[in-house]
Amino acid sequence: MSPEALFTKLVGRWEGSCRTWFTPDELADESPVRGEFVALLDGRFLRHVYRGSMQGRPRHGEELLGFDSVEQRYQIAWLDDFHMNTALMFSQGPPLPRGFSVRGDYGVSAGEPRWGWRTAYELADDDRLVITAFNIFPDGREVRAVQTEYRRVAATGDDAR
Repeated sequence: MSPEALFTKLVGRWEGSCRTWFTPDELADESPVRGEFVALLDGRFLRHVYRGSMQGRPRHGEELLGFDSVEQRYQIAWLDDFHMNTALMFSQGPPLPRGFSVRGDYGVSAGEPRWGWRTAYELADDDRLVITAFNIFPDGREVRAVQTEYRRVAATGDDAR
């Protein structure tokens, strides 16, 4: 699927559930989430705004999504008041048949090795989106960390903000 077609299909309001794991195979939280994808600059970029909760506390975040046509890679700038604290994460990666996979990294503390974070977007069908994020240990081991399963609510709107 072309980046233009994917971005067009993502525009709109979504809702579903978000599951979070802090350790492999031990679910730490599952809670409702609502999001909205808005086209920016004639559809060249998307803004994804979402609201949910984490262990009973409100959680908000945003992603700015783009596709670099020169490098043929998707790019995301991500901020989130739970996972990212006060940092921004920049990730990039290749297209997939019905989405893309991007990788970034983040610091856990001063002087410690950085950890990786890979996020895969898969548009399972026109009304179902699965976003799965993986922590990547400094040794390269990858474990599932967050999975959002969205279902489309409406093609456009602004009540996710």
